Amino acid sequence: MGESKVLFESEESTVFVDALLPLPIPRYFTYRVPRQWANGVEAGLRIVVPFGSTKVLTAVIVRVHHQPPKQYQAKYLLEILDESPLVTASQIALFQWVANYYMCYPGEVFQVALPAGLKISSQSKVQIHPEFQLLNELTEKEAIIFQAIQEKGSLSYDEVARVAEVKSPYHHIKAMVGKGAILIFDELKDRYTPKVQRRIRLTQAYANKEAITKLIGELESKTKQISILLHYLQFIPVLRDAETNQRGIEKSSFGQAGLSESALQTLTKHGIFESFEIVVSRFGSDSDDFIPANFDLNAAQEKAYQSILAQFQEKDTVLLHGITGSGKTEIYIRLIQEALANGDQVLYLLPEIALTTQIVARLKKIFGEQVGIYHSKFSDNERVEVWKSIVEGKYPFVVGVRSSVFLPFSRLGLIIVDEEHESSFKQVDPAPRYHARDVAMVLAGQQKAKVLLGSATPSIESYYQAKQGKYGLVMLMERFGKATLPEMNLIDTKYATKMKQMKGGFSVDLVTMLEENFQKGKQSLLFQNRRGYSPYIQCQDCDWIAECNQCDVSLTYHAKDQELRCHYCGYREGLLRRCGACGGTNLKTMGYGTEKLEEELQLLIPDARIGRMDLDTTRSKTAFNSLLAEIQSGNIDILVGTQMVAKGLDFEGLSTVAIFDADRIINFPDFRAHERAFQLITQVAGRAGRRDEQGQVFIQTNQPSHRLFQFIESGDYAALYADEIVEREGYNYPPFVRLIKLTLRHLESIQVEKAALELGAMLKAKYGHGRILGPERPLIERIRNQFVMEILIKLEKGVSLAQFKVDLRLLLDELPSKPVFKGVQVIPDVDCL
Repeated sequence: MGESKVLFESEESTVFVDALLPLPIPRYFTYRVPRQWANGVEAGLRIVVPFGSTKVLTAVIVRVHHQPPKQYQAKYLLEILDESPLVTASQIALFQWVANYYMCYPGEVFQVALPAGLKISSQSKVQIHPEFQLLNELTEKEAIIFQAIQEKGSLSYDEVARVAEVKSPYHHIKAMVGKGAILIFDELKDRYTPKVQRRIRLTQAYANKEAITKLIGELESKTKQISILLHYLQFIPVLRDAETNQRGIEKSSFGQAGLSESALQTLTKHGIFESFEIVVSRFGSDSDDFIPANFDLNAAQEKAYQSILAQFQEKDTVLLHGITGSGKTEIYIRLIQEALANGDQVLYLLPEIALTTQIVARLKKIFGEQVGIYHSKFSDNERVEVWKSIVEGKYPFVVGVRSSVFLPFSRLGLIIVDEEHESSFKQVDPAPRYHARDVAMVLAGQQKAKVLLGSATPSIESYYQAKQGKYGLVMLMERFGKATLPEMNLIDTKYATKMKQMKGGFSVDLVTMLEENFQKGKQSLLFQNRRGYSPYIQCQDCDWIAECNQCDVSLTYHAKDQELRCHYCGYREGLLRRCGACGGTNLKTMGYGTEKLEEELQLLIPDARIGRMDLDTTRSKTAFNSLLAEIQSGNIDILVGTQMVAKGLDFEGLSTVAIFDADRIINFPDFRAHERAFQLITQVAGRAGRRDEQGQVFIQTNQPSHRLFQFIESGDYAALYADEIVEREGYNYPPFVRLIKLTLRHLESIQVEKAALELGAMLKAKYGHGRILGPERPLIERIRNQFVMEILIKLEKGVSLAQFKVDLRLLLDELPSKPVFKGVQVIPDVDCL
């Protein structure tokens, strides 16, 4: 009896933690805490844990308790990575909400939310920190590890364990990271290298008034060397304050001033100057002189600003419908200034990285070091820097893309969702398939913040909510300053073809307009939402088309790299010389991508400097910024681009915009096609004439009488909305119903078809035929060697979406036990686009 009491008391004193793992599993996992760490665990700390027989993962503590799991023996956690929590309780609650709403698992949300730089695994490696010199601070084991890393360049965690002859290396690695001796990096990514700046300063012996005075006298006859010294003293006032010498100046400034490199080397060699390095933040201040830092709101902007503040008194969400060029950004800035003055945090969401470059430059001018930027083009380490800075309170204001909603905010006061209609806010693959705009509203509700949705062409759903009174609505219908809306011109390509007035894909009228604009010294934009050279290559003898061997799509030809590419799975192959069917050599590129348009324009207007902005030319952060700089400086006369040029970029000298192929946008088989076409064409057209001169827009189309062009020409969003909302209600589409798409995938076409028919029958029997559409094959039936079938579920108002999803999840969880569903993947997508 006494023995069992001792055991019971021992179990009660043992500390356990429930941990959120970055895995698609439905529950938290429980771990035992080693006794020496029992008092140091709390929710929000990252821990290293074993999972299964081989995996080692970074998890986050959700709950601390004394209850062992009943179904399995709890393993010990391996390491605690943080001194204080890096993940907040409200974040964990948000992860759970996203998982519940979008029918995925909390671990999948956690995997997307946490930057890779904050996660370690058995795949992680360590390298020497380039600035570490205090070898005497290392223990004996750490010194052995350090030497082994020096010899090999890097070691995996398993290799560290073998070198140190220990079972678990995590304690040693954590200690060495804490001492600044090593850095952790993911072997699948680029290694971390701190951003280092080389600087120059006077050596200590010369960092005083007397020594400098004497030195000036000695160098008086050495013109190059005295120039170096005087340049230094111009920026560092050592004569007034000797302490300023410590910071030195950038070495590059001497070269930029046209001073002698050899003279600097001589002074360094003689011990007058010394060279040193400092690690600087990756988020240096950007500047862009064409963007004003100070401004006044005009009467229309001031009215809209006051209206937003007034409506925030009653509504948590306000929709700002402001036409292109109306100056919505200035209103955003005023609201941000007010929120920061109140001590609140602000999140400014943008749909794509393409938007951040210009706006960040402006925001940096106004808000300085308060601004943090968070997006996918940044490295893992840069994103970790932002995450930690938010926790520490360094960045009260964050500009970012959709994943920014998962950052560790604690006192949000305002969320701005710019271009709220953009489909880029919706994640398609992998899970969680969330919509950042909608998650932002939940986040705002958690933290009692306000949400401002901004767009020149709002989504039908958001405008409907505003019209119904759920959101506030503010209109801004005039362009800023003297700018006026561009003049729209439709070019009938059907008529032009008949009259033999086409040059390739260009009408004679369009070429004439582009050439005239070039002769006037103005810039033009040619929009075609298809990258590459040609959408496909076709045999002119037998009509065979080169297709991807893993997807049911044609291969796109990229002329620069002389290869064919699949834009779905990334498959590539060299340029074909013979037909894959008949063996003939009469192959021809068909259709127009941005690369081909760039080439043809160069032939049609040979003197023009032509640039291209698409995914292929802007893959890196630097490439995109360089291209923007070229455009702003006037070094590009005609820019050919995909939809990334439509998203909020401001080109000062751009006066003419041409839409190469409007029909392809309008006739896409989707219930949102007309809404999307209006948004895209209006946004692209809005790039023209954003200063004093009215812009010109030319749209090539086979169907100039299409009613959509009437709305686009007049800029009449209200007419488009009235037209669309009637159709949406008549055919039961959002905002009158909620959509859930179930995608079934399998390597065999017959297997996925059988499973889809079976699931469709089950759903129709349970929920009625009217709510279930399909199953049917999508436009692209096979992607990455997997065949696809889709089922669409429509839920009318009045049906509990939450309860429906619970029931649907239970049904989907039972499917793997049925033979027909063996190996079939079923993926739910809530509020699918």
